[in-house]
Amino acid sequence: MALTLAYLAGINLTAFLLFGWDKRCATVGARRIPEKTLLGLAALGGGLGSVLAQQFFRHKTRKQPFANILVAIFATQAVLAIVLLTREG
Repeated sequence: MALTLAYLAGINLTAFLLFGWDKRCATVGARRIPEKTLLGLAALGGGLGSVLAQQFFRHKTRKQPFANILVAIFATQAVLAIVLLTREG
């Protein structure tokens, strides 16, 4: 369980930081991080960090279908976490 929590903390922090980096790159006109990479990190367990970063940095909030896909990933992960936690307890 500790290893799982460490992984989730790391992937969510990475996703949050990469969203911030991509926003910075967008602002200064530098090379961007592909949307596929950002969504991939979210899908690998970084959904919470991605959604928090999206709101914190106000980044890709109106970009569709990106925003809808990100919300779907996060919602799926939230439901899965609730199911797993209620089954263990």
